[in-house]
Amino acid sequence: MNSDMTDSREIFICQQCGQCCNGYGGTYVTEDDIQKISSFIHTDPAAFIRDYCRISGGKPLLAQAENGFCIFFNQNCTIHPVKPRMCRAWPFIPGVLKDPSNWFAMANSCPGMNPNVSTETIIACATAEINRFSR
Repeated sequence: MNSDMTDSREIFICQQCGQCCNGYGGTYVTEDDIQKISSFIHTDPAAFIRDYCRISGGKPLLAQAENGFCIFFNQNCTIHPVKPRMCRAWPFIPGVLKDPSNWFAMANSCPGMNPNVSTETIIACATAEINRFSR
């Protein structure tokens, strides 16, 4: 694979398998996420936080169902049109820039991630995607 490749679609194509929706890790929701999801599920932001989140480090995280999946996962994401910024950005997360080997660890459970890429490509794609989602 060409090491100057920076098209994220070459190294990640979501398979909608739900693996990123399973397990502890915590999906933080921003004020914007809270507003959009609350509107989408026809509730107010305070009720959304009370009923669908837990607080960690003073920030709201989406709760997990008893099966370990995100509370909004039911064979697929039930809030997909308004899913949180953190979910939309996956797998291009800051942890990949801090340690690109995180890409390979995450690729072990995510079938949409290409593990056969160079560190330079991972860094270039992650940087571009993180910048895109920060706007």
